[in-house]
Amino acid sequence: MKKFNLKRALQASLAWVIQPKVLAFILIFILAFRIRSAELAQIPSRYLRPNPGWELSSIAISLFNGDGFANPYMITTGPTAHLPPIYPYLVGFIYRIYGLTPEGGLRSMQLMVVTGALMYALLPWLSEKLGLGVQPGIIGGVAGAMFVEWPGHGEYLAAIALGLILVAFLRRWDQQNYSRGSSLLLGIAIGVAFHVQPALLTVILGCLIFEIWWSRNAKKWALTGVVILGILAASIPWGWRNYVTFDSVFFIRSNFGLELRMGNHEEAAPTMEVMDEEGDEHRHPAAHIAEAMKLREVGEIAYMQGAKTEAYEWIQSNPVEFLRLTSLRVVNVWFGPPYNLKVALGVSALSILAILGFWRISALLTIPQRAALLIPLGTFPLVYYVVGYMPRYRIPIDWALYLLAGAAVWQVTIWVLEIFSRSKYLAGMKSAQQRIH
Repeated sequence: MKKFNLKRALQASLAWVIQPKVLAFILIFILAFRIRSAELAQIPSRYLRPNPGWELSSIAISLFNGDGFANPYMITTGPTAHLPPIYPYLVGFIYRIYGLTPEGGLRSMQLMVVTGALMYALLPWLSEKLGLGVQPGIIGGVAGAMFVEWPGHGEYLAAIALGLILVAFLRRWDQQNYSRGSSLLLGIAIGVAFHVQPALLTVILGCLIFEIWWSRNAKKWALTGVVILGILAASIPWGWRNYVTFDSVFFIRSNFGLELRMGNHEEAAPTMEVMDEEGDEHRHPAAHIAEAMKLREVGEIAYMQGAKTEAYEWIQSNPVEFLRLTSLRVVNVWFGPPYNLKVALGVSALSILAILGFWRISALLTIPQRAALLIPLGTFPLVYYVVGYMPRYRIPIDWALYLLAGAAVWQVTIWVLEIFSRSKYLAGMKSAQQRIH
């Protein structure tokens, strides 16, 4: 039996820690954590106390009080499926530990801080796994760490889940080595991720379609089916809860009709921020007592179906206005709000750098690597083009833009270094020739 050597173990641990990926992870995590913690420290404690003015906090308070996953609106309305379950349960668990106190609110906000810091700290690793190399991930991670966008309902957690799922998909596509066990585990992981952010559905559909096209093998298609079985298995418990509670079948959340109506009605603006400034009535049960009372009277599912019907009727009656709103939301997603020049310049710079980065490195990437980067960017925002837009909606895919923007910056850095090295070499040659003569 080998004798334990403490010195050798310490040396091995140190060698692991100073690897570029590990060291970058630690430093970026610290940077992102400190920047977000500093902003959080500016919030007065009285504003941190949990209150029912926000759907997430309302459900977490209901869980704390023992009333179950319920009451996200202005008044008591009973069980709900307004939000996906995982993040509210995490916040409810924090409230159980710290109580409905400013400290409880602070700890729930720190969950956002930690998940945000973790997301950007993972970028060097994600960058390497997705074929870009470590350097773009370090550049993108540092840039993302310095820019703070506060999420609302677990968007950073959704971003982490999406990154890990894409790495798993890419490994399948590159190695063409599918197994029943890994396929089932991937499906279960995807199903769990849907309970953090159901809008990941369009990304997963895109990945599954690409996988079927890329494999071109009936036996492997069967393993793609195993992934789908895993997704269904992970989704059944919450789906059964919703069916038993509401006597209705729907995908994770109930509120799409409400969101569609909030973004598409007479005098609607493309973003929620503009509608807030313009004093839009926001026919939302969390902000409008009459709507909350109506929801309690007819039930959540019937209310959401009614809101969806209203939205569809308005869209059919106003197709030109709907296209205008949709086009403006596309602009907001990729180039920021036109009414806020500072933010628009930042978002536009990120998108343009990401486009340049992909253009520069696409020839060096395999087809699956390109798919893993482009599918989430092309599919995830689709639902947000048709509802009232908020900047936090883009957080789950921002990391991919930071990676591609980091690739652009790294390519420019290499180019500058090559020019500098060449100039230095030529200057050295000229000096040597002068000495000879």
